[in-house]
Amino acid sequence: MTKIWFNRWFTTVAHYIELIRNNDDRMKFEIYGSHPNRDALYLQYCDQAFVEPDISGEAYIDYCLQVCIEKRIDVFVPRKENVLISQNLLRFHEIGVKVLVCDAELMALMDNKAAMYQSITEREEEKGIPLVPIPDYVVVNNVHDFRKAYDFLVKKGHTVCFKPVIGEGANGFRVIKEGQETIEELLTEGISRRISFEHACSILSQEETFPELMVLEFLEGFEYSIDCLAYDGELHLAIPRKKVEGRVRELEDNKALLDLARALHNEYNIDFISNIQVKFSNGIPKLLEINPRMAGGLNISCLSGVNIPYEAIKLLLHGNHETQPLSPALGIRASHIEKEVILT
Repeated sequence: MTKIWFNRWFTTVAHYIELIRNNDDRMKFEIYGSHPNRDALYLQYCDQAFVEPDISGEAYIDYCLQVCIEKRIDVFVPRKENVLISQNLLRFHEIGVKVLVCDAELMALMDNKAAMYQSITEREEEKGIPLVPIPDYVVVNNVHDFRKAYDFLVKKGHTVCFKPVIGEGANGFRVIKEGQETIEELLTEGISRRISFEHACSILSQEETFPELMVLEFLEGFEYSIDCLAYDGELHLAIPRKKVEGRVRELEDNKALLDLARALHNEYNIDFISNIQVKFSNGIPKLLEINPRMAGGLNISCLSGVNIPYEAIKLLLHGNHETQPLSPALGIRASHIEKEVILT
């Protein structure tokens, strides 16, 4: 029986644990899970669960190696410190553990949104052909440059937004809009990510320099997450998942997005599971970011009939040899509801 360990993850990893466990090949797994919070919900879905220390950096790498040895882990699926873990992959291989991460340099590159954009621009200039459209953007770390970046983008006719160069999800994301919110916006739209330009400047001016921000054009169109599965230069699967409204998602057969995914994978060879976030502007899909891991809504893409987490484990264990052609069913609309869980 193969032992798989998920370290500190998002709660939605519970879906992926169930998908791996309930695979059509009836392959048996023993699932281990850990988190500093003993009440993390996905621990309820694991065969063995334990509390991990709230540490980071090299100390956490040492801890992970020790866990793998003591619990005889075969496959490690990390989220916390996944970039640093990828940089220490040889140490895990030396103790017989396979790790579901792609190339260390790629992991570090994709972790830095500005560096990823710069890499795309450099490769386009080198080859003389477009790779993938990206938003207009400027990287800043002080309020003076923030003001200049804002003026530059406004003069190009853009609504402006900003977000941290390194970060997850929508943390730190704001759209710059002037004027007071209406009563309707205040009472019906929940948490607002709107901020005025002067308010943003007053906050950012609290320090002489701050962690790098990307100041960029705000894209008004639909947002998509393209869930991808690849190995050794071969893209096995790409599923565009459209964020329709609220919690509604649609698996869309969109040639422009499938071509975009192929172009990025041909250029960067991102192994295993990745997620390409794209948003449309005037009919053009522009890249937001690439996440080299299972995305929060991957389980929706698995409604296509493809067990993506399990297929990734097969690629990790056996390479391309045992992977059959994958034919996802698209055109599916789906949503989700909350589920109660008794903590044990």
